[in-house]
Amino acid sequence: MKLIKHLSLAAIWTAGLAFQSQAQKYSENQIESLKTEVAEIVEANHKMSQVMVDKIFSFAELGFQEVESSKYLTGILEENGFEIQTGISGIPTAWWATWSNGDGPVIALGSDVDNIPKASQYPGVAYHRPIVEGAPGHGEGHNAGIPLNITAALAVKQIMERENIGGTLILWPGIAEELVAAKAWYTRDGLFDEVDLCIFTHVSSNMGVSYGQSSGTGLISVEYTFTGEAAHGAGAPWRGRSAADAVELMNIGWNYKREHLHPLKRSHSVITDGGDQPNVVPSKASIWYYFRDVKYDGIMEMYEQATNIAKGAALMTETEMDYKVLGTAWPRHFNKVIAETMFANIQTVGLPEWDEKDQTLAKAVQKEMGSKEEGMPTELNELGLPVEEPRSGGSDDIGDVSWVVPTVTLRFPSNIPGLPGHHWANAIAMATPIAHKGVTAGAKAEAMTILDLLLKPELVDQAWDYFNNVQTKEETYKPMITAEDAPPIYLNGDIMKQFRPELEKFYYDETKFDTYLEQLGVTYPTLKKE
Repeated sequence: MKLIKHLSLAAIWTAGLAFQSQAQKYSENQIESLKTEVAEIVEANHKMSQVMVDKIFSFAELGFQEVESSKYLTGILEENGFEIQTGISGIPTAWWATWSNGDGPVIALGSDVDNIPKASQYPGVAYHRPIVEGAPGHGEGHNAGIPLNITAALAVKQIMERENIGGTLILWPGIAEELVAAKAWYTRDGLFDEVDLCIFTHVSSNMGVSYGQSSGTGLISVEYTFTGEAAHGAGAPWRGRSAADAVELMNIGWNYKREHLHPLKRSHSVITDGGDQPNVVPSKASIWYYFRDVKYDGIMEMYEQATNIAKGAALMTETEMDYKVLGTAWPRHFNKVIAETMFANIQTVGLPEWDEKDQTLAKAVQKEMGSKEEGMPTELNELGLPVEEPRSGGSDDIGDVSWVVPTVTLRFPSNIPGLPGHHWANAIAMATPIAHKGVTAGAKAEAMTILDLLLKPELVDQAWDYFNNVQTKEETYKPMITAEDAPPIYLNGDIMKQFRPELEKFYYDETKFDTYLEQLGVTYPTLKKE
């Protein structure tokens, strides 16, 4: 898939200006002209964006199993001149795509690519209709972020090549973000050590950016495993030492602890192994926890408390206990300089023009989910300011990256407001014109921001000044994983092995169908019959 060429420079430049090196001073008019052009290139490549969004949606891959998605995305980047390094940080589906045009800022563009268990859903259908019953689906919207980044990067690359603008563009995936299980390994392994600035993108229902401490939490993800002794559950139960009993006792102990947790803390768990069958005393059992807090110290305190409770459960059941970290996410802190620069571009781009079909689908889905029937937003969010009072909530391992390099997250409008999140309903918009329009709008804002950062070297210095003298002045990043911790790349393997053969039947074939909706035979929008 090649970038569509855009030939409007003659209409923009009448003075025949040339840019010999990054050291040259660019006037505001010159920069604004290039930004106008790069937005036009993005618009001209809307079809390319739509195909990428629909293609990744159709692959429907869970974390650490993003095989088809990664192969497809890196293929596009390689075709367009990027050098690809695969298997970074020991993660088979992770990659690092680099294109350089000489000396200049090194800007990394990241986004996630994995999806949600049991969230399979026909796009454009305003009620629950799985494509494959019980299968994963893009109930978070991670199919849209990397297509946005690719669209923006290729548009900027075209300008950089023609005008000899120095700098380096790097694209990378947030593998297994739903498991918060890759970005901490990236930072531990020094992938961002030579990066000047990072722009991350994440799907939303509006377009915006923020700086300072973000709402939400950081977390550590830990699995505790107990080992006992098997025995016949009826014939000789006294000879057994039940690992499942240890899991239950740990969970009871931690549930009592919840009463004494600060309201800003969050914790939840699933039993990943509860034994094999009732007549065999379980010799192995495991439970997996997320421990969340708005501060690093609070996260690590919960981790220590839970581990002590696990040790107690092992003592009570005469079992052995071990544990491993499966993922981490630092609380997020975003860069003021990049955010303010990006917000000015967001205001220039504005929200997409939602048509009657878009609004009809949005309101129908909101009605189905018992939300306010407000449709898609028509006014932009304000610039997000640092939270004055910390608020609990979700986590994202972009937090780890934000503590090693100046970073922001661009939220772009490709989903419907008022939905529960991590749910099949959140997949409904993600291969429809709502997602396609939102990606194009977001790519314009991102591409314009990248040009600002490339052509105004003082912004890079100012971003690092904020990072060094405000963000990290009193807090130092300390990784929650050690050099010995390995990413849990085995997770979700069995699930994808089960569902991939059925999902493959629904992979989007862009050579035969204009859109994924067309391939699936979906009339846009499809509403529930009253």
